[in-house]
Amino acid sequence: MTPEYILLCLAAVCGFYMAWSVGANDVANAMGTSVGSGSLTLKRAVIAAAFLEFAGALFAGSSVSNTIRKGIINPDIFLPEPMWLVYGMIAALLAAAIWLQLASYFGWPVSTTHTIVGAILGFGVVVGGIEAVHWKKVGTIVASWFVSPVLAGTMSFLIFTLLRKKIFFVPNPVRAAKKITPWIVFFVFFILTLVMVFKGLKNLKLDLPIYQALALAAVVGVIAALVSWRLVKLIKTGETAVNNIQFQSPKVVTGISKAAKHLSQAKDLASGDTYFQIARLSKEITALSERAKEGVIQNESNNNEYKEVERIFVYLQILSACFVAFAHGSNDVANAIGPLAAAIGVLETGVVALKSTVPLWALGLGGIGIVVGLATWGWRVIETIGKKITELTPTRGFAAEFGAAITIVLASKLGLPVSTTHTLVGGVLGVGLARGIGALNLRTVRDILTSWVLTIPAGALLAVIIFYIMRLIFG
Repeated sequence: MTPEYILLCLAAVCGFYMAWSVGANDVANAMGTSVGSGSLTLKRAVIAAAFLEFAGALFAGSSVSNTIRKGIINPDIFLPEPMWLVYGMIAALLAAAIWLQLASYFGWPVSTTHTIVGAILGFGVVVGGIEAVHWKKVGTIVASWFVSPVLAGTMSFLIFTLLRKKIFFVPNPVRAAKKITPWIVFFVFFILTLVMVFKGLKNLKLDLPIYQALALAAVVGVIAALVSWRLVKLIKTGETAVNNIQFQSPKVVTGISKAAKHLSQAKDLASGDTYFQIARLSKEITALSERAKEGVIQNESNNNEYKEVERIFVYLQILSACFVAFAHGSNDVANAIGPLAAAIGVLETGVVALKSTVPLWALGLGGIGIVVGLATWGWRVIETIGKKITELTPTRGFAAEFGAAITIVLASKLGLPVSTTHTLVGGVLGVGLARGIGALNLRTVRDILTSWVLTIPAGALLAVIIFYIMRLIFG
């Protein structure tokens, strides 16, 4: 067995391990909201995601990979010693996989792209020094820590707020849902078609002009809306209006809160009997505020009509999750297979090429690794996304998924740096904030944000250590 053959086998094993880690962590994001809201069981989510991720990786994954992921390191630094690139890529795969597995163990949803970029950054600096790094590229990646969750969170916040206003807080929610559903379906299919064209199928080099992509998405959206218009007619409309005494609109809570604030200010300035009367009113209005807040909670959980509305959104949420899973498989498999392809290219030719052809067996290996990772450890991150950040229902889960999909489309065409993981987490945070800061588990949010900041340094440090070990053994 030659050293080249040993390195090839080692690269393949590390590539599979990395794909496994991608499945355990990243894939869980797409299905986390569906499981958390009860739209899908964990078993069905794993089966659906496994099929779509593997299909995306094998049939729409890139057949050509850049030698250095994201162009953060100058590849010329490896020209004197091409084998150092092999050592570095194996080190990057192993380092990224270890960090992702550690993050998955704790249920932290982190970016696999950021992890592999950090690992490549680490061994690249060792080989070529600080000047070999394209720091502007690194800056855009760091910027995505903020751009992704803020954009997606804003989108999801607005979508969920609109749904509550137009459906949940009207006298007859089911009737309102039947009216608005075809419009929602149109926009869902319009955006998800663009996700597929701009992200999920971009590796197939379809290169549709923007106007053709928009026209295709509009046609798909209209067809889907017409179908949904016929289907929602089959839903029986509830005849009993919401009891406005028991079930309150958020506007009621806001109005009472403002009144309580004004009373508090007046009490501070009052004296004598007026002071005591205002104090009594302030106490009563505080109690009234608590009852009104309880009414809002009941408004979204304990009424049969709202449960009927939630059933409508189950299908929309599952649909959104499936589109995101396919798009993820077609793109993020490169995080595992890209470095593997670069190592294979050097081992076969002995030279460093700017781009490497990705063998079909490598795409298959990556697809299988993603599926196995999802099936074995994916539940850990699914639980965090679906249950530990905020309480999700099908409506909330749909708003989070759809907000993330809109962000992906906008970012793809505006050239904004976004992470799929950060986008989906931001969507869930936005939905939680729509119900108030108290609806969020701030401890979980803190842990997630901390893991994001640690991802690039952790990948870099581990890669440096493993790179030196590789040079010591094979160099």
